[in-house]
Amino acid sequence: MSEPLYISEIFSSIQGEGMLAGRRQIFVRLTECNLDCRYCDTDFVKTDICRIETKPGSGTFRNHQQPVTLQTLSALLHDWILHLPAAHHSISFTGGEPLLHADVLKEWFPEIRKILPIHLETNGTLPAALQQVKGCVDYISMDMKLPSTAGCTVQLWDLHALFLRECSGTNVSVKVVVGEDTTESEIAQVCELISAVDAALPLFLQPLSLPDGRVGIAAASIFHLQELASSRLPDVRVMPQMHKLLGAL
Repeated sequence: MSEPLYISEIFSSIQGEGMLAGRRQIFVRLTECNLDCRYCDTDFVKTDICRIETKPGSGTFRNHQQPVTLQTLSALLHDWILHLPAAHHSISFTGGEPLLHADVLKEWFPEIRKILPIHLETNGTLPAALQQVKGCVDYISMDMKLPSTAGCTVQLWDLHALFLRECSGTNVSVKVVVGEDTTESEIAQVCELISAVDAALPLFLQPLSLPDGRVGIAAASIFHLQELASSRLPDVRVMPQMHKLLGAL
């Protein structure tokens, strides 16, 4: 019997970031994170209640007592797929930082993967944890944290390099949140880390979203960063958070 997990919320929406942007997914948002990014707008604190959408895409929720079992999640997935066959492309495990729970996810993922492909959204700082689960993950979206936007008090470049090497052989893409303070040297560092593993990996430049809904970087600035990255990597894309533009979860 697998251990249960503390889950913040389970809902259905459009993936708004990275290589699966535009795909309908079921999102499982886990609690807790090992970082405290300046731009984070997600509540990932562990609570006694998990919010579960009453119907996929309804935006209305019911409360479920924590922690959540694998059996509960599997039953929900089967029910949603029964009522909306072929609507969902995959299930996205996000957070917080899902890999903080790798010891449990390594038991969960093989069963869940029988229902839907698994998409892992991660801050790319826990390479040993990734090693436990990557064999059961179909897509990895790695979020490299830039000092200019994330504001993390410790340098994460070495951890990001180790993590990306651990991703070798998987279907991985890299995302960075960029703002007006993002420097050329930061983009050069990102490109260097990617090139050291596989220069063909997609890099997504995501404009910083401000609390009032505005984009925190001018078009000219994002064009300049894209030009710089494209001189080093063959697949560089600019993508704002689509779900926010749609007003979706």
